[in-house]
Amino acid sequence: MKFSLFIHMERWDDSVSHEQSFRNLVELTKIAEDAGFSTVWIGEHHSMEYTISPSPMPQLAYLAAQTTRIHLGAGTIIAPFWNPLRAAGETALLDVISNGRAEIGIARGAYQFEFDRLAGGMPATDGGAYLHELVPAVRRLWEGDYSHDGEIWQFPTSTSVPKPVQQPHPPMWIAARSPESHDFAVANDCNVMVTPLMKGDEEVESLVSKYEAAINNHPEVTRRPKLMVLRHTFVHAENDPEGWKVGAAGIQRYYRTFDAWFGNKTTPTNGFLEPSPIEKFADRPEFTLDALHESAMIGTPSEVITRLRHYERLGVSEFSFWSDNSLSHEEKKRSLELFAQEVAPAFAE
Repeated sequence: MKFSLFIHMERWDDSVSHEQSFRNLVELTKIAEDAGFSTVWIGEHHSMEYTISPSPMPQLAYLAAQTTRIHLGAGTIIAPFWNPLRAAGETALLDVISNGRAEIGIARGAYQFEFDRLAGGMPATDGGAYLHELVPAVRRLWEGDYSHDGEIWQFPTSTSVPKPVQQPHPPMWIAARSPESHDFAVANDCNVMVTPLMKGDEEVESLVSKYEAAINNHPEVTRRPKLMVLRHTFVHAENDPEGWKVGAAGIQRYYRTFDAWFGNKTTPTNGFLEPSPIEKFADRPEFTLDALHESAMIGTPSEVITRLRHYERLGVSEFSFWSDNSLSHEEKKRSLELFAQEVAPAFAE
């Protein structure tokens, strides 16, 4: 099982500048590369200070010049916000800049807040049709001349300029949850990325079952797709039995903020939105610190290794260390370094 880093610039107030936030992201990426992580993933989000990435491409292009081995993953771009020509060309350019280290993840999108501002208020739940049309069109553009007459996009003969370095194409990933999204990924020769969010390892097992069912439904697919599990991760020292509470509190604040943005009920102020009050979750036991200790990947190195062994036995190809958690850069750095020094070596080939 390989490891990757899932990361965004993250601001919770004006005390950290955008410039410093990006320097922090670069430092954590270099720690991940030195530890042998396979990929750094940066997604796409708009107008949100708590997850800053209007496009992963310029950040990943900069990281390409600052690193030598780690792959640069768009994790993920939001299909309804991208024309196929733009998606093909920008991703291919990243592959050229990085000398063949680009990976592209694609999702249908989730925040109605973003769809209200970038897609004319289209329901976020309608994004799947855009994903289904985007994936094959991007592949054809990477291959050469191609005209497209789809339900969503139409354009005359065009091609991706430049062409990607990797052949036949850079790895493509689909953010999947439903059986239908797993099936689409497998049928279209894409890898699968999943997140159990605030649910426990039984959700990981359920997602793996959907992935395996999709593979069984498509015996014609000869390449077994990879499966990545993305999970909030916080590692604390073995001699600090209460250290888990720091990570659980930070991740709880993150999810309460996610709830506020996802609910789309309050207009943010200059990109900031207060977390939903803890009282709102009185009947939601998954929001308690104890529950998050169990569901998120929080623990000492030995505890984390034990859980990751279970993921490995399930057939998970890649575990992505999700670093967004509302904590300070120094707290994130200590956690990642502990993972790099004491967890990752246990899985070295």
